[in-house]
Amino acid sequence: MSAKIRIALLSETANLAYFAPLLQAALPGAEVAVWPDPGCLQAEVAVCWNTTPGLYAQMPNLKLIHSIAAGVDNVVAGQDLRGLPVCRVVDPDLAQGMVEYVLWAVLYFHRNLDRAVAQQKEHLWKRPPLKRAADFRVGVMGLGELGNKVATALSGFGYPVSGWARSPRELAGITTHAGSESLTAFLGQSDVLVNLLPLTDATRGILGKPVFDALPKGAAIVGCGRGEHLVEADLADALASGQLRGAVLDVFAQEPLPAGNPLWDMPGVVVTPHMATMAAPAVIVQQVTENIRRMQSSQPLRNAVDTARGY
Repeated sequence: MSAKIRIALLSETANLAYFAPLLQAALPGAEVAVWPDPGCLQAEVAVCWNTTPGLYAQMPNLKLIHSIAAGVDNVVAGQDLRGLPVCRVVDPDLAQGMVEYVLWAVLYFHRNLDRAVAQQKEHLWKRPPLKRAADFRVGVMGLGELGNKVATALSGFGYPVSGWARSPRELAGITTHAGSESLTAFLGQSDVLVNLLPLTDATRGILGKPVFDALPKGAAIVGCGRGEHLVEADLADALASGQLRGAVLDVFAQEPLPAGNPLWDMPGVVVTPHMATMAAPAVIVQQVTENIRRMQSSQPLRNAVDTARGY
């Protein structure tokens, strides 16, 4: 099967040019253009991250949309998909990176490192009481591939872990909840709330006042899902009132986070630059090229997304 094909690397926020030689090595003869090169508009395959809204409608030859990550919301938002297949990348090592990041964030609050950092700025030596992991409850929202691994790993470190998802799940050692009717009970058991939900119409803005108010007073949040999950004004109010103790945020509605965004300087907030985990370039290229070959030979695509559900 000929590998000759036109590929567009599309992103508003990242320079994806480093993928061009990797794709050409994997698919000799492939033509690769990097946005905003106008040659992108003639491509048959779009390899994307944060695609310019409305761009696919200008690509008459487009046959496949492929995210470079596990999420697809930022490659389908504001687009005319016209029934085109959308695929994502599933990296077996992606979960390990997320486990490491979330474990650090949970320890940051469990071991009072947030308070130690604040005290250092005041030159204050005050040892916080030590709390056992068994007495620090963790709630994980979203029990997909990443949430499953994160919840299981945290349970292994001795934390009482509960999980919440749209549909019922069963995880050994984890108390699971499903559906909107059980959300309040789940939140009430979470001293730190970890968000790993996909972004859908139902989850957009979920990290807002109703959820914050249902958490125990002084709880903390860890945001690793999507930036659009967070209502920033509600977070500011919850922190100012003491309802929330703090937040570790890795994802934002606009990335890079603008220099003037209040989150940068909001007391109790840690901002990290979307670094929790990421697929290796070699894995991305392997999965994209496999799906291109499958498309060319009319075989079923791997890791195709149900665009109605958003994942």
